[in-house]
Amino acid sequence: MLVPSRRRLRLEVLIVLGLSLGQSAVYSVVQLLDKMTRAPLSEATSTLNRSQSPREYFDLTYQLLDIAFALVPVMLVFYFLSVQRQGAGEDGSAFKKFGFNLERPGRDALQGLGLAALIGLPSLALYAAGRALGITTSIIPSGLDAYWWTVPVLILSAIRHAIVEEVIVVAYLLDRFGKFGWSTPVAIALSAMLRGTYHLYQGFGPFLGNAIMGVLFAWLYTRTRRVLPLVVAHALLDIVAFVGFSLFGNAVGLG
Repeated sequence: MLVPSRRRLRLEVLIVLGLSLGQSAVYSVVQLLDKMTRAPLSEATSTLNRSQSPREYFDLTYQLLDIAFALVPVMLVFYFLSVQRQGAGEDGSAFKKFGFNLERPGRDALQGLGLAALIGLPSLALYAAGRALGITTSIIPSGLDAYWWTVPVLILSAIRHAIVEEVIVVAYLLDRFGKFGWSTPVAIALSAMLRGTYHLYQGFGPFLGNAIMGVLFAWLYTRTRRVLPLVVAHALLDIVAFVGFSLFGNAVGLG
């Protein structure tokens, strides 16, 4: 029976975060400092889903490659978890352990929809308040040109963000932090802090808003042990922001 040591698990976490959202958090801090030393944050802009080529089909190719490769750390998480569960003789798949399966699709979808509705309007209000206080950049959810594939790619991008963030920052980290022997409140706080940090490039308002969202999502996960409703909620929020801006040109602060 193979039970990985805490030292090995810490190294595993560092590898996963270094390939994904930990790396994003480091870049986000540097980007924030860059923006703050250029001009007031109120004058800065944060563009999500940037165009990567003026040539339509090369841009599409780059977008799809980014989405696909961003999911590799998630695959790595499930690989690590599957190997360790097999070594420990545990039953059930890694997907079932995190509640990332279609065991109860209707209930998960309804819970995700309700959670998205609960978070949506407060997020917009917090964005507006941050802009008024000068602590939030202007957020442009989509910088893509209007092609036939723009909306589908934005939907895929939203789903990608939702899967990467909720699986890694909530399900995976809470599982690993628990194995480190850390208490649930500490684990939730660290998960939420990481979520806020990789949004810092958007300003301090999004940092606070996403940290609060992180506390709520992590707490809900500890109650249900199902990450899929969180993925659904996050994806819906981003789809509304990304596609809504692309179609109607209204800058909304969800990312």
